[in-house]
Amino acid sequence: MRPRQAAAIALPNGFTLANLFFGIFGIVAASRGDFDAAARFIVFGAIADTLDGRIARATKSGSRFGEELDSLVDAISFGTAPALIMYFAVFQSSRWEWIFCFFFTACAVMRLARFNVEQAGRKNTHFTGLPSPAAGITLATYYWFSQTPLYTETIIGDLPWHQMLRWVMLGLGMLMISNVQYAKVPTVNFHSLKGILGFLLVTGTFIGVIFLPKKFFFPASMAYVLYGILRTVFLGLLDRLPGREHPDDDEEDEDDVPPRRRRRRRRPNRNQSGSDTGREESPA
Repeated sequence: MRPRQAAAIALPNGFTLANLFFGIFGIVAASRGDFDAAARFIVFGAIADTLDGRIARATKSGSRFGEELDSLVDAISFGTAPALIMYFAVFQSSRWEWIFCFFFTACAVMRLARFNVEQAGRKNTHFTGLPSPAAGITLATYYWFSQTPLYTETIIGDLPWHQMLRWVMLGLGMLMISNVQYAKVPTVNFHSLKGILGFLLVTGTFIGVIFLPKKFFFPASMAYVLYGILRTVFLGLLDRLPGREHPDDDEEDEDDVPPRRRRRRRRPNRNQSGSDTGREESPA
């Protein structure tokens, strides 16, 4: 293998391991009571998680090894780490509330396993179930938001968050293993209304991340979580309207696929150079 090829293969996996580093560092920071730094490390991990897939596709160095490594790291950085941050920050004084941390982590692991079985190696316009990076960021950045005037000086801070966070963790866990569909990063272009809206959304996200990170992440993540629920409910109600057809927009019925094509589709070449769609990335 040429040195340039070896470097191209190692680079995306290096970002994946950087994601793992930030996840572990987040746990360590939370155990020391530095929840501000812990949230920051989870966000850094999400950035590294987004970049590893982009770099793998750009360098055409995607591999089955990279896919599996990415899933194992995500289970720690966006499953275990956010759950332990919440434990040290909120639930440590209780003798039994750690069970919510276990539930959230278990759902993140199952979500990643299902993703590898159902969606890895295929190009899709949506995620089935809440992506684990989105769930992890939502949980980890709650502390950030709780330190802002938007929380402490408004009616939001008067809500019974200690009790509500139990349900937030349960809800995020259930959404990760649900069939609720969530959009991926929108396509950015100036040739269609959808592309322009995608540009505005991405631009607004970058502005919020750079200038108002503590006020931005938790509300924006919760908005993304609720968006998937409301979209699924709305489309479900539309499907119940009389006379409405029910085409399968995402894939053909297995029984309608010719045998030769069916066999070919069942064996996606996930080791093909340049294919790294098995990495589950942060949606924003």
